[in-house]
Amino acid sequence: MRLNTRFLFLNAGHAVDHLMMLVFPTAAVFMAAELNATYGELLFLSTAGFIAFGACSLPAGWLADRWSREAMIALFFIGIGCAAALTGLADGRLQIAAGLLAIGVFAAIYHPVGIAMVSQGGGAVGRRLGINGVWGNMGVAAAPLLTAFLCEAYGWRAAFLVPSVLCVTIGGLWLLYCRSNAGRAETAAGTAARKANAQPSLQWKRILAIVFFATAVGGFIFNATTIALPKIFDERVMALTEGASRAGGLIAMVFAAAAFTQVLVGHLIDRYSIRLVFLVLTVGDIAVFILASNATGSVMIGLALAMMMLVFGQIPITDTLVARNTPEHWRARAYSVKYVLSFVVAATVVPVISRLHGSTAGDGFATLFLICAACATAIAFAVAMLPSARPAVAITAGE
Repeated sequence: MRLNTRFLFLNAGHAVDHLMMLVFPTAAVFMAAELNATYGELLFLSTAGFIAFGACSLPAGWLADRWSREAMIALFFIGIGCAAALTGLADGRLQIAAGLLAIGVFAAIYHPVGIAMVSQGGGAVGRRLGINGVWGNMGVAAAPLLTAFLCEAYGWRAAFLVPSVLCVTIGGLWLLYCRSNAGRAETAAGTAARKANAQPSLQWKRILAIVFFATAVGGFIFNATTIALPKIFDERVMALTEGASRAGGLIAMVFAAAAFTQVLVGHLIDRYSIRLVFLVLTVGDIAVFILASNATGSVMIGLALAMMMLVFGQIPITDTLVARNTPEHWRARAYSVKYVLSFVVAATVVPVISRLHGSTAGDGFATLFLICAACATAIAFAVAMLPSARPAVAITAGE
């Protein structure tokens, strides 16, 4: 029961993290008219927030290993809730950009800290990370649906204010749990594991180099697809502003259905060659991105589903590789390096989309998909260099 309660909070945190980072891309569609700006101009305001989402992962991971992972998760929930409230109350572009920056700073805490906590304890790490990944992508799926509904019904400010209340409430409940007997026992177990001096795997340098490269390039693909999809559906499937709830529902269904791929992938990598599973997904990415470059209507919906299944399916793979090859006492820092590389590269997506969408040289999203196909090709070559080994459990204190 203790593990389930803790795991539930960590899963909720993953959902909140992605939800809050993706409210603005959909809200920007509705904000454009009120602020007398184009979609591309507004989207650019989130650049600093996405950079902070990656850059602040390093200090977050360091603080978690040196101070307290539990306290950092509390800071994440309450901080991101307050930042979202300030964004919803912002007046003008500068204040909106500042609010989005604050959201990015607090959102940076979750991945290096929360994922390290999920992977703690060895065992079937792939399965746990797969389940946790589904929750994260439920946040991705909920973002366009909830944001479109709130924007259409109550205005864009509600899209930030309503989730802010949820975040602060969960943060308060997390603090109460950590002070309970069950919470204190889990905290003590984690502290003991971090104090042990387990050593990394023999091939950890090679494996982590490949993981860091794959996640950096993959970060561009993940952000390109999740950020651009609302506008892609707006242009290629239906007008989002003319049927916000329906379009938002379609996007949410794509994200939600694709998210469960992580559970299957987590099951597979606990039993079969992680390199083989990774290669199949990346090669599939290449084909789907090329096909999607000129797709419209129902074909675009089908390809979007396949695309997100392949993209989401890769998430537990890289996290599992880190867990299997790093000791507990510096795992949060390893995850922080992984995510700072991923999110800093991913931060380039916003100006790229803004520039491509503002171009008069044709369909900017077609070019974006071809760039993603090239990125997937680079990842496939890197994955081919992974050692071919039998599945292993994460390194724990006793190993």
